[in-house]
Amino acid sequence: MGSVEQNSKGAFNAPPQRVEFHGFLFDMDGTIIDSTPAIIKHWTNIGEEIGVSGDVILKTSHGRRSIDVLKILAPEKANWDYVRGMEALLPKLYGDDAVEIPGARSLLKSLIKENAPWTIVTSGTEPLVEGWLGVLGLPQPKHLVTAESVINGKPDPACYVMGLEKLGLQDLAKEVLVLEDSPAGIKSGKDAGCKVIGVVTSHTLEQVAAAEPDWIVKDLSSVKVVGYENGVTTLEISDAYVPAASRT
Repeated sequence: MGSVEQNSKGAFNAPPQRVEFHGFLFDMDGTIIDSTPAIIKHWTNIGEEIGVSGDVILKTSHGRRSIDVLKILAPEKANWDYVRGMEALLPKLYGDDAVEIPGARSLLKSLIKENAPWTIVTSGTEPLVEGWLGVLGLPQPKHLVTAESVINGKPDPACYVMGLEKLGLQDLAKEVLVLEDSPAGIKSGKDAGCKVIGVVTSHTLEQVAAAEPDWIVKDLSSVKVVGYENGVTTLEISDAYVPAASRT
């Protein structure tokens, strides 16, 4: 998990800020759930199968589609039947190794209560997403954008462009919030034209900041719904990161 310690470069102490959005696009792993221990076990096992060190795979796998990782390391395995099958096993084998990101459940419940448009845009396959949501008892969105949905995965913006289309908000990208943890995902959301909030869960603060999200928070406990009217959701973002140069 990424480091979120306060340091000489800044602090997580921005005053609460209220912002309005028409819809929300959530990444899955690292944003809604943390399945890091399961992922480590998974890629260690796959690494043994394909003859590549799990550590080598893990250095570049987070936030990227498994099929894209395998295209480089084991092209013969880079097909959807194999990838969907291996990812379907993850929640079944390692269900106890995943937890929800703080604040994720309450934020999703608040959005659902207000009938605010939201969906999940992830580099995982459909069996993986549905498996984890089931294991953790988290809500299932009406729509999903998964690894199989697009030709090119993150950091390509295609997945978030599709997410906007699923919500019928393709003409309001600047008024849609992407919630992400990985630099690749942050770039994907920004290039799709959305506002992006980066959570420091799977990568270091420096890595998240380098991707230039609009806000940086430790986790989703800093993001709360405080109003909903005429299709517009008002969020309050608290304790966001303030770089040292911006502090007074």
